Amino acid sequence: MRKQICSGVFLLLLFLFLSVEAQTCSPSDGKWYTTYKSSPPVSSHAKATLTLNSFEPGGDSGAPSECDNQYHSDDEPVVTLSSGWFNHKKRCLKYINILGNGESVRAKVVDKCDSTMGCDSDYDYQPPCDNNIVDASKAVWKALGVAVSNWGGMDIYWSDNDDLFSLKLHC
Repeated sequence: MRKQICSGVFLLLLFLFLSVEAQTCSPSDGKWYTTYKSSPPVSSHAKATLTLNSFEPGGDSGAPSECDNQYHSDDEPVVTLSSGWFNHKKRCLKYINILGNGESVRAKVVDKCDSTMGCDSDYDYQPPCDNNIVDASKAVWKALGVAVSNWGGMDIYWSDNDDLFSLKLHC
């Protein structure tokens, strides 16, 4: 009996934790997508998934960047961060350091990839971002020396400070 109660309490706590951290939404494609209230903590080097984005007019973003209400050239090293990492615009127009493919690059944060909302008309029925996304311009991918055929998704580390540059030197 005691084992059943402990198991029941554990399952209830697990359910409550998951329901607070992640919810779901379903755009017109009928699939269910997770929405997040936060991103993983940022340490001296946060692990993330680098994705490709065009910040130009008519590009993937569809609108000017949230930080400066401007479009940006694909030749400029700029990024979008997941909602939690974007931190209510606290990283707007600041630089982050990205380490991937054995190379590093500094990129300016210009937008938020919303991981808390999506699936409705305000978001053009697009699913939300995962909570660990650094969405980058072509310039970032080029600087990391990634072959164009491999652009799209890659594991990286990023940081607000220069620690990643010293990590690169010691790798």
